[in-house]
Amino acid sequence: MNKPALLVMDMQNGIVSRFQDNPEMLGSVQKSVETARKYNIPVFFVRVAFSEGYPEISSRNKAFSQIAQFGGMTVSDHATQIYESVRPMNGEAIVTKYRVSAFAGSNLEIILRAQQIDTVILTGIATSGVVLSTLREAADKDLAIKVLSDACADTDAEVHRVLMEKVFPRQADVLTVDDWINELVSID
Repeated sequence: MNKPALLVMDMQNGIVSRFQDNPEMLGSVQKSVETARKYNIPVFFVRVAFSEGYPEISSRNKAFSQIAQFGGMTVSDHATQIYESVRPMNGEAIVTKYRVSAFAGSNLEIILRAQQIDTVILTGIATSGVVLSTLREAADKDLAIKVLSDACADTDAEVHRVLMEKVFPRQADVLTVDDWINELVSID
């Protein structure tokens, strides 16, 4: 029997602000969160944030070393707080990660095991970043995976399309939020 959880990944102020021109995607994420809550599916919010002084960031890390150099993205910074329209409710976990994958340096795997979650439903920004990295690691951990294609976004639309149509289906079920809702309704 599948026990799913919805992962809302990198939907934080400093990242969502770059996708303000994509209200459809933001609405799809919000709809997925509301649906998960309606069906008593746990919702876990994943964010990237660092400690003061950036001890987690290596100078060899191209993606994050500039953050340490220029500042911001600490755990208390406005940029790392979950975006208002999908804000967590009391009791919903906020997982802090230190790299691209939702599993990297976080307690996500422990939470999933503790709650006997065997299926993850992925949403977030960016498709070629957190979604791809988390999908790969989740597959290696033998979790069942669903990706909500319209609740993910990337700065490169072609990369998003190729991942959703050609790469992700090898390890996950790729569907829209409405298709996922229809699945839930048919089971209910």
